[in-house]
Amino acid sequence: MEPGKDNANPTILNPDDLPRRRRSTPSTQTKRGIFDVLAPAYPSLADPLSSPEALSDFSSDEDELDATAREEIDEQEVYDLISSITDPEHPLTLGSLGVVNLEDIQIIPPSSPRSRISSVQVLITPTTSACSLTTVIGLGVKVRLVNALPPRFRVDVRIKEGTSSSADEANKQLGDKERVAAAMENKNLINMVNHMLSSCE
Repeated sequence: MEPGKDNANPTILNPDDLPRRRRSTPSTQTKRGIFDVLAPAYPSLADPLSSPEALSDFSSDEDELDATAREEIDEQEVYDLISSITDPEHPLTLGSLGVVNLEDIQIIPPSSPRSRISSVQVLITPTTSACSLTTVIGLGVKVRLVNALPPRFRVDVRIKEGTSSSADEANKQLGDKERVAAAMENKNLINMVNHMLSSCE
């Protein structure tokens, strides 16, 4: 066993066995310009106001903007965001080591009709129960999701029950905003998390 590593011989999953989204056929819809969302397509001043075509075009454009403004995010998309994070001990990704799994990701819809806040819950499985970097891995996953997901999502990262001897302490730290903020003031920890996230697109 290599000195300094909690698990010098981790199990590595075959890349073909990792969950992937099937590629959909390209959309036939015309692409909008990058500023079109900022300036909605109002009927032209040259068009008569009573023209039903102009009014129907305007309302359909508004509906289309509403639909695209709130893009749905599913478990596969969350998995794609975090599976490419590099493990802090090995030059391998969390997906290839089985640290993050699609079945351990859950998107919880808003708790009331008035709320727009959804939750993303991710359970992490360390490569060994004695892993000393469990909290760092959880922190890397949390930072990646907080930065990548829209603000309407709350991120909850936890260590899967029964997979780590330090799960309770790690979960307390990952669930406490003040502890996470304090941890991200540590330069060594920031460098480690930045290295983990450097493999993400």
